Amino acid sequence: DADVYAPERWRDDALFQPPLKAMFARLQDRGWTDALRAVFPDERVYTFWKYWRNAYERDAGLRIDHFLLSPALTPQLRAAGIDREHRGREGASDHAPVWIEVSR
Repeated sequence: DADVYAPERWRDDALFQPPLKAMFARLQDRGWTDALRAVFPDERVYTFWKYWRNAYERDAGLRIDHFLLSPALTPQLRAAGIDREHRGREGASDHAPVWIEVSR
């Protein structure tokens, strides 16, 4: 719930159901790394803003896009980010592009 503007509004959404959250936690317990969280450990990170109530303009979003890195690939993570400005364009998707950079 750390990357959700108003978690109480999403409690009934499929993304917030306990089995899904438990599965994500199990992957992390097995050594898979959330690339965005590794790069931005203490920041709220949003990748999605609904098209209602000026959610993007108010920065009332949530993160639903994730890159998980295997334990073998994690040490090669060099950068990660969200191209938020794309979401603000006319006719844009409700998602912002998410990217990672790994070394070879």
